[in-house]
Amino acid sequence: MILLRSLLGLCLIVIAFLVITDAQSKQKHAPQLSLSEKVQNLLDMNMKKSVLRFNTQKFKEYVRQAPRNYSIILMLTALQPTRQCQICRHASDEFTILANSYRYSPTYSNKLFFAMVDFDEGQEIFQILRLNTAPVFMHIPAKGKSKAADTMDIHRVGFSAEALAKFVHERTDIQIRVFRPPNYSGTVAVITMAAVVAGVLYLKRNNLEFLYNKQMWGAIAVFFCFTMISGQMWNHIRGPPLVHKSQNGGIAYIHGSSQGQLVIETYIVMFLNAMIVLGMILLTESGSQTDMRKSRIMTIVGLGLVAIFFSLLLSVFRSKAMGYPYSFLFK
Repeated sequence: MILLRSLLGLCLIVIAFLVITDAQSKQKHAPQLSLSEKVQNLLDMNMKKSVLRFNTQKFKEYVRQAPRNYSIILMLTALQPTRQCQICRHASDEFTILANSYRYSPTYSNKLFFAMVDFDEGQEIFQILRLNTAPVFMHIPAKGKSKAADTMDIHRVGFSAEALAKFVHERTDIQIRVFRPPNYSGTVAVITMAAVVAGVLYLKRNNLEFLYNKQMWGAIAVFFCFTMISGQMWNHIRGPPLVHKSQNGGIAYIHGSSQGQLVIETYIVMFLNAMIVLGMILLTESGSQTDMRKSRIMTIVGLGLVAIFFSLLLSVFRSKAMGYPYSFLFK
């Protein structure tokens, strides 16, 4: 009886092994899609969504396997909140804007497709491409393998839809005009501010001495200067990331090149300049104080603010301008 059970168990194991082997053999030798079938499938998927979602199977089928006469702009990202990718959502929005602009543009054809791979849906793809960061934008050419220039340098040019369109044009010679969805928040904000200002002026029409307040206009002028010298206009034009990972795997808040900057970096520079200005104001106002003790405190505090925060600002400059020899207090 024991021998019979052993033989029965052995037979079941052999049958299961044969079934699994046969399934793997069929999958391995399954007929590959022809080029026309691939293109038609991609067009059908593109009619539903401008950005195609690829898992490992679709990536191997439409990207890795030949034949292929179309290019693919591939975004590799990690959108799940557990991945804590702070810029992936914003990069995905810009990528979708460009893909929508292409799908409804006169240059749309079956020679270029936009696709996205999420880390949680295709970890094997990240291993195949030897990537350990996100987001990454790659150009998969119609023929041959991807080169170094086929990976977009988002740390240098950012990842705005306009920067992506320029990258696509450089790699594929396809010109895409970016059409952003209308955003009325700026118009509403301007109208609201104008209405508030008009209301205040109307209510205070008999008492407009505040318009001659030097401190108010001085604060507005200083804030405007801080905004301009910190690089807010550069951020508006280039659309850089908030932060990015450093070479040692940590988070970098200061861009390592003088040709680029991060969003958080502009606020750091603005704060450092504000502290220097505050120190200069204290030094200036200390001379007009009649109380010597108060004047001495204001002088010491103002001098400390200027020295410390100017040294920090100089350190930021030295980290971006390689080879700058001078420092003060901090290296």
